[in-house]
Amino acid sequence: MSELTVRRLLVDLETPLARHWNGGDAFRTAFFDALSMSFPVGEQFFIDSVRAGLQALPADQRARFEAEVKGFIGQEATHRRIHGLYNDHLARRGLVNAWEGRARQRIAALQGVDLRNHLAVTAATEHFTAIFAEYLLTNPAPLSGAEDRMATLWRWHSSEESEHRSTAFDLYRALGGNEEWRLRIFRIVSFNFIVDALRQTWLNLWHDGSWWKPSTWYSGFRLLFGRDGLVRQLRGPWREYLRGDFHPQQQDDSSARQWLAANPDAWRPV
Repeated sequence: MSELTVRRLLVDLETPLARHWNGGDAFRTAFFDALSMSFPVGEQFFIDSVRAGLQALPADQRARFEAEVKGFIGQEATHRRIHGLYNDHLARRGLVNAWEGRARQRIAALQGVDLRNHLAVTAATEHFTAIFAEYLLTNPAPLSGAEDRMATLWRWHSSEESEHRSTAFDLYRALGGNEEWRLRIFRIVSFNFIVDALRQTWLNLWHDGSWWKPSTWYSGFRLLFGRDGLVRQLRGPWREYLRGDFHPQQQDDSSARQWLAANPDAWRPV
């Protein structure tokens, strides 16, 4: 296990966001805004799951995980706060966060369920965020023309997601989580995540008044299905999770390390 650095993001989150802050592109803006809407409630669930997982370990195993779990909680708490500030701007523009309500319902349904299922949900979602992070850090197109502060926010977040991609996975394994449930929950999380992201993106576009424009959907097609789009680029990394010998540390994290090293003015360690 390793220690994780908790960083304070040094960007302006007080100035209101432009309506289409992501390069003037309605679809790309709505998509990233949708993802942000899911984070505060999701990050809190991940924190709670990992903290409970650590406490459930036998005392002789706990020390191995303590430093990394502390860093994981610090990083995710920072993400929760930053995206809460981000989402406040969206709410003031009249956007409605329907994703959060559905997420809360699913979390409530997990109460009383074996803790390992909570960790399996966390590990599955962390795989999504880790492969999306790698995509953002190696492909400039999704944030092309974005406000500098927002591009920095998303790349900082991506770099930290890459760093702590193994924490929940390792706790799940340490607590005896099996492969059948790991894969079953991953498929459920995948379905819910994709459907929720697309529903919230459409809802954002509807409230924004951009849903009916052909240019909006042309941009959406390129982002999702283009040659360098999400579906083509992430299909292979998504499938890696289904392998019996999979471990998150098999994924290359060099782009995250390079971004953090190249942008020391964007953050400071806490």
